[in-house]
Amino acid sequence: MNGFAGKVAVVTGAGSGIGQALAVELGRAGAKLAISDIDIDGLADTERRLKAIGAPVKADHLDVTEREEFLAYADQVKQHFGTVNQIYNNAGIGYAGDIQVARFKDIERVMDVNFWGVVNGTKAFLPHLIASGDGHVINVSSVFGLFSLPGQAAYNSAKFAVRGFTEALRQEMMLAGHPVKVTAVHPGGIKTSIARNAIMADGIDAELVAANFDKQFARTSPQRAAQLILNAVHKDKARVLVGPDAKFLDLVVRVTGSGYQRMFTTFLKLASTKSAELRGTAGTG
Repeated sequence: MNGFAGKVAVVTGAGSGIGQALAVELGRAGAKLAISDIDIDGLADTERRLKAIGAPVKADHLDVTEREEFLAYADQVKQHFGTVNQIYNNAGIGYAGDIQVARFKDIERVMDVNFWGVVNGTKAFLPHLIASGDGHVINVSSVFGLFSLPGQAAYNSAKFAVRGFTEALRQEMMLAGHPVKVTAVHPGGIKTSIARNAIMADGIDAELVAANFDKQFARTSPQRAAQLILNAVHKDKARVLVGPDAKFLDLVVRVTGSGYQRMFTTFLKLASTKSAELRGTAGTG
């Protein structure tokens, strides 16, 4: 990766998955890293990996939903490194549950982490990015920021919001003439622990959901995702679709418009029926 040497990059949710892979790839490219997570053990693992490759690193426990803590953290990073060039607002959580049974507090939690965490990070670091003269905001949305699925209303809401927020920010920076670039990231199925750590509504088999995600949807490695994201950042792309599934599904939505909703619902009904038939067959064997 070229163009990252000497840059100070902030990565939230750096204790695992895409966040950890981004931090390591940035470190290998010569960047200085400020990494954070609420997962202390995962954060320590990422810190060890960065030190092993000789990358300067500042590691801190951070809850992205705590706004005042985030604001103070931004000042601390600036004081530590002297400048800040990039922030990767990556921290996020998963959720599964229909609107009818979803608890208000769970929907709020998803919005707090996945949307407000991005807002907090952007607002906290934006003055420092502008002052650097070479800033970049990278906000991780999702393929679920491009289309919706039943059972994903909370997650869809947060990721659609991240998309809108990020696209507006990019235009604002351009209009104001600020030296800050902005990129929205839409990962497809990535081989991370997000499904296993997701919040689940009552009655949902968490292990089954996680197993199905790992088997059917998780096609892209975190390392490959990080490489694609950093390539897009280097080229100042407005958005990046991560994984062949993300590109395919984006195309489907573009071609069908709102028709994708009926298409996806029909597919999910058929898949559910087939799964029930297989369970029934297995039970009579």
